[in-house]
Amino acid sequence: MAELKSAYLIFGTNRPRVELAVRRLRDRFAPEAVERLQASETSGEEAVAACNAGGLFASGGRAVIVAGVERWKAADGKAVSAYLDNPAPDTILAMVADQLRRDSALVKAVGKRGQVLAYDVAKRELPEWVRAQLRERGVEVSPGTARALIELVGEEMRELACEIDKLATWADGEKIDKKELELLVCPRGEVAPFGLTDAWGRHDAAGALAAYELLLERASEVRSSVLTRLAALLSAHIGKVSACHRLLQQGLGAREAATRLTMHPYAAEKAVAQARNFSEIELRRATVRLAALDLALKGGSRLPAELEFEWALIDLTKGLSR
Repeated sequence: MAELKSAYLIFGTNRPRVELAVRRLRDRFAPEAVERLQASETSGEEAVAACNAGGLFASGGRAVIVAGVERWKAADGKAVSAYLDNPAPDTILAMVADQLRRDSALVKAVGKRGQVLAYDVAKRELPEWVRAQLRERGVEVSPGTARALIELVGEEMRELACEIDKLATWADGEKIDKKELELLVCPRGEVAPFGLTDAWGRHDAAGALAAYELLLERASEVRSSVLTRLAALLSAHIGKVSACHRLLQQGLGAREAATRLTMHPYAAEKAVAQARNFSEIELRRATVRLAALDLALKGGSRLPAELEFEWALIDLTKGLSR
């Protein structure tokens, strides 16, 4: 087993990996020889004092673990840096953070005298991280399904890890697709409309209606709020597809669309692909139809709001005006 350093700094966006590193470090010591502190309640000087205090279990080694050190100020970092010039024997100081600047004084100090463990996953690498986590559990998913899971859950990796564990247990080695995600994953925050917009993009009225009904079933807000939100999201999506259609007419593609429209590259690729399925007149009619739906949802129709939305979906997916 590798010899331990006198200090560790563990941080990064990959929270499951950070937690695993802390757990492995903690397991090197007897439970009673581990002291856990919070940076919100403990200064750098106090953490150093805890390391220097020794204890009944010093012969077997001690660990002082301080969580949340991103809260520390410059003075706290200086106290730790000075301590590392002459650290207490048989004691390790482990500092844990959500995120830190790579050029921070604390990172530099620990990098010189201890070990920095940074576990980051860039946003563009998140879908592949999801696929790798599921693959480790014997479950294969497509890149599109991985992105769909991120749309539903968000980019917080602890939340994603919980959903990955749940999906892997349910799948039991079988492949998972978007349909399973819609049934098993509870969306966080805003309703994720990818099933609705995907169906619209392929002129699939039946698929759009099915996605719409599913979104209504799993929504927690009052029905009127859900309909207003879905109409706004659909309008925004069709607006981006229309913009991509104009770029296609100029001979430009998804890369230029992502830059000019400040879209994620994957979203730009999807929008450009959908733009090829519609004519300019169809997209213009869609904008007019959405305006009519907006008026109906705001009291401009005597029909039930749900019926107005269904009617609009049929018109939009078939490329027709009302």
